Amino acid sequence: MKVYIDTAVLVAACIDDHKHHGPASTLLHTARARKIEAHVSAHGLAEFYSVLSRTPFAPAVYPSEAWQMLSDNILPYFTIVTLSAKEYEQTIQHCARSGWIGGRVYDALHIQCARKIGSQRIYTFNVSHFKQLAPELAGRISAP
Repeated sequence: MKVYIDTAVLVAACIDDHKHHGPASTLLHTARARKIEAHVSAHGLAEFYSVLSRTPFAPAVYPSEAWQMLSDNILPYFTIVTLSAKEYEQTIQHCARSGWIGGRVYDALHIQCARKIGSQRIYTFNVSHFKQLAPELAGRISAP
C-alpha cells in the first residue's frame, strides 16, 4: 500500500515521550519493515529536522541527533516526493484564493505531494485540517 506520512507523525515516532509515540512508532516500524510503500515530502524532511532541533524536548534533541534520526529512521525507508516550481506556485495560489493563512500552506503542500504519488492513505495528526483542505481525500486521511 502506498502511504504518505506527515512530518508530525514522524516526529512523534522518534520522540519516546511524545503523546502520540505509540501509534506513530508502530507506523514507522511498518515502513521500516517495508510492509507499506512510505513517502515523505522533501519539505517534510526539513520540517522534521527543524521541529526536532528547536522544540524544547526533555532531553533536548541536538542538531547532530536530529540528523541521525532522519538518516537512520526515514531516509533509507521512505521515497522522497518533490514538487515542481509550478506545483508550488499552484498550491500557494490555491491557498490564497481559499483564504488559507499561515501554516496551512505546509499542510496544503503535504496534500499536494500525497496527490502527486496517488497515495492510498495519508497519515497525519492534523486530520481535521487535512480533511478541510482536501475533502475529496477525506476517506484516505487518518491518524496512525
